[in-house]
Amino acid sequence: MKSVAFFNNKGGVGKTTLLCNIASYMATELGKRVLVIDADPQCNATQYMFDDKFLEYLYEETSSFTIYNVIRPLAQGKGYSKDIKLHHSPHFHVDVIAGDPRLALTEDLLARDWGAATAGDVRGIRTSVLFVELLNRYHHYDVVFFDVGPSLGSINRAVLLGSDYFISPMATDIFSLKAIENIAEWFSEWTKKWKSGLQNSDAEPGDIPVQIPETVTFAGYVTQQYLAKKDSTGTRRAVNAYDRIISQVGSVVQKNFSDSIKLIPNVTDYNIGTIPNLFSLIPMSQTRRKPIFGLASADGIRGAHFAKVRDAKEIFGRVARKLDKNISL
Repeated sequence: MKSVAFFNNKGGVGKTTLLCNIASYMATELGKRVLVIDADPQCNATQYMFDDKFLEYLYEETSSFTIYNVIRPLAQGKGYSKDIKLHHSPHFHVDVIAGDPRLALTEDLLARDWGAATAGDVRGIRTSVLFVELLNRYHHYDVVFFDVGPSLGSINRAVLLGSDYFISPMATDIFSLKAIENIAEWFSEWTKKWKSGLQNSDAEPGDIPVQIPETVTFAGYVTQQYLAKKDSTGTRRAVNAYDRIISQVGSVVQKNFSDSIKLIPNVTDYNIGTIPNLFSLIPMSQTRRKPIFGLASADGIRGAHFAKVRDAKEIFGRVARKLDKNISL
């Protein structure tokens, strides 16, 4: 099992749409067993993959189970959650640990225990690796995807500690380039503190019932939301204004990540793929709670939209296969 966080501290980059469609493609087209953990307090992935009736049950019935129920026992001093309930998305064909707005309430707990962890405190370390403990229960999946919010806070730090890899979805603008610098600086700072805390810990064998990770590996980036047109050969390419930004991303990643973030050995190109603006297909997909490449005439697809749906399947397929290749090296 490989775990991958979709992470960028810049909002509005299409992170959740990318994650859900890649997860669905891997499940339906590549035959992967896929689990999605919605660790974003905005719960966009959960809202995308389930209908309103299910969401009403999820957030109004006390018997429902969400990501909040995973962390709440730690806040109460009871240790790790004993029972986890998964939900299956009928159209995306993946299993899900549903998101919950109350997850934001755990930010203070995770931040406080992070401070203790960096000082070597056993309880703080146990809290900080809660997602490591959670993932230990799901080795029968091929891949686990984490959706997270655009934050450099304690929730995302705990998710990244539990992840084998992370990828960065990026909008095609100069602000996404600046976000790479922010991520590198943040990683460098907390990784040093984490390693120091582990070295200073007086934990006895069995005090922390998981293998302690040191850091997460960068698996690549995906540029999105650019305008594209076909050239004389029929190949779809970004228009010049967007292409100038896209061409800078690789060098910015190498410059900022090579010293502060673990990279995959022998990989020189971290561009997992590019996804152009898909315009009306995205809101149609969100309304129907279906992957973009799964839209059909019953969902309102008409005329030229059919070709665009086929194109979307090829586009997401290339990204999914490249990501699968990188995390399998």
